[in-house]
Amino acid sequence: MRVIAGDLGGRHIQAPSGRVTRPTSDRVREALFAMLDDVAGANVLDLFAGSGGLGIEALSRGAASAVFVERDALALRALRANLASLGLAAPKARVRRSDALVALRSARRREETYDLIFIDPPYAQARDWEAGLSVVLAPLLATAARVIVESDRRAPLQLDMQVELQRRYGDTTIRIHRHQ
Repeated sequence: MRVIAGDLGGRHIQAPSGRVTRPTSDRVREALFAMLDDVAGANVLDLFAGSGGLGIEALSRGAASAVFVERDALALRALRANLASLGLAAPKARVRRSDALVALRSARRREETYDLIFIDPPYAQARDWEAGLSVVLAPLLATAARVIVESDRRAPLQLDMQVELQRRYGDTTIRIHRHQ
């Protein structure tokens, strides 16, 4: 895997070994960021971050900051190694080892808001997250925030938000939701 564009474009990032983490392919990341266009200055939340590819790509393209939420130990090791090798540290890049819903509730207590949220849960568990995510996300969204959901096309994660754009790449569906 590599960072597609921006200040870190062309740099390699590692993915954890095993089948627990499914990194977003370079092709899908490239297409996704073409759809998003400008992310400069955005505060980003990367839920189910895995090795951090989506949040790192956003930082490379000018996002102001990114919070990476991951609970798997192997994925966290890869994520931290990637951030270190790319010279991304706090306050620009912060890692939270946590369950997604716990991290969202904690962010709400801290009154954090985000311009861009990536949600890429394990495909087999995506539907299990629907109800909880829709409720907890709303207070964390800045005006005109975008929420990007990556899931299996056969069982896409549905959020209770307006879909601005949807694309399919093989078995992957990308939905971009816009908060009003």
